[in-house]
Amino acid sequence: MIGGMGTSADAGDASAGQGHTLSLPEPTGPCPVGTTSLWLTDASRPDPWAAGVNTRELMVSLWYPAAPSDGRRAWYMTPAESEILIASARITGLPPDALSTVRANAVVDATPAGRQRSLPLVLLSPGFTNPRSTLTALAEDLASHGYVVAGIDHTYESDATAFPDGRVTTCLARQAPRPGRNEKVVAGRTADVCFVLGELTGAHPAWPGAGLIDTSRIAMAGHSIGGAATISAMLADWRIRAGVDMDGATRARIPAEGLSRPFLFMGTQASYTPGTPGRKSSVITWERDWKLLTGWKRWVLVEGAIHASFTDLVLLADQAGIYVGAGLSGARSLDISSAYVRAFVDQHLRETPQALLDRPSPRYPEVTFCSPEAETRA
Repeated sequence: MIGGMGTSADAGDASAGQGHTLSLPEPTGPCPVGTTSLWLTDASRPDPWAAGVNTRELMVSLWYPAAPSDGRRAWYMTPAESEILIASARITGLPPDALSTVRANAVVDATPAGRQRSLPLVLLSPGFTNPRSTLTALAEDLASHGYVVAGIDHTYESDATAFPDGRVTTCLARQAPRPGRNEKVVAGRTADVCFVLGELTGAHPAWPGAGLIDTSRIAMAGHSIGGAATISAMLADWRIRAGVDMDGATRARIPAEGLSRPFLFMGTQASYTPGTPGRKSSVITWERDWKLLTGWKRWVLVEGAIHASFTDLVLLADQAGIYVGAGLSGARSLDISSAYVRAFVDQHLRETPQALLDRPSPRYPEVTFCSPEAETRA
């Protein structure tokens, strides 16, 4: 299943979408966007999922403000990745290479633009089984507003991760025993994030454009278990100044003294409405952590959204004629999530106050602000 989109039984036949170009929305910011990929190897630890593999290999995509260029636009993913993901989701009627033909906006290896140490960095962690590419629209939009964005593929947790040497790894983590699996995922992702931060901000960075990054202004956002890993990564790494959890039940326990850095919970009404009788275990984790978030915090819900609405997948499903049960179009849900994540990092990395984060907006009537303390007392 790709990001909660469902299987052929509820997704329907995608044949209606054939012949239509799948594409991502144009970024809303003024900067052209470039992208590149990094193949990173952490020799300090074994892979947590592949027995006998003594190093951890990661693929990371970077999106960044770039000089204007008429170069080639990036592939959304490789044909091999597309074939495996579509087969895993059991979507019928969609060509196997369909996701590799998605029209993105960033130009491959475009020249980075900006002053040295001037650009904030946002790390992105996708949901379980999802590749980093499923957060491309959010990444491109942030980059167009002057951010460097690093999307991490957590190897063997994605249905498919292609490496430059031709290997395509699959989701070995799915085979792990369920008791303790999610906690192991979060711990491994935390180590991945800390390693990637070191590779981008250390003395010998892996990316030639790393000098543009302002290492004092770093945030992280994740979807699903990537959102859960955001709290864990913030607890482990002081460099991450602010975090966003998009529809992910949390796992790492915040210590009694609390977490004082800014945090945004953004989720679906179905899973994360606080204080309701018989509420799901997922919202209980947010209620537990909310009490221990001692700094700036918000809890917002998006009416009509489903779990995959915070990724590119509902938009692409809409374009392909696949019904996934969302009450909100993929284009609208991406508009909302991008706007709120961007407002959050603008406020906390650029110290630019954002009214969007303080009260309901007529531009986004689907968004509800929650006050868990009041709702719990009621």
